[in-house]
Amino acid sequence: QVQLVESGGGLVQAGGSLRLSCAASGRTFRSYVMAWFRQAPGKEREFVVAISSSGARTIYADSVKGRFTISRDNASNTVYLQMNSLKPEDTAVYYCAAGQVLGTRDYRYAYWGQGTQVTVSS
Repeated sequence: QVQLVESGGGLVQAGGSLRLSCAASGRTFRSYVMAWFRQAPGKEREFVVAISSSGARTIYADSVKGRFTISRDNASNTVYLQMNSLKPEDTAVYYCAAGQVLGTRDYRYAYWGQGTQVTVSS
């Protein structure tokens, strides 16, 4: 089992940047696929990006390609989401998730953090 704690959210102007962090407990972090999802008010949760256990493979949602970058540090049990050129439509609660299979569907991820709010003002 793994516990996930996100941090780094906040309020930023359009065009700005934020870096989210997700700290994971447990010695098996390096075996998990990690992902970020987000949920805006009144909308369903949507996939943002995922990274394989080794970090060699990544999948990005089209809406964030070229603007967001996922990375992981298995030595510190942390996954990061660097968000650049933020837009008001990126406003959402961002969730970190861990699973066994790389994919874009939320059912593939068994463990979830509590979320961190990102608000982008226009």
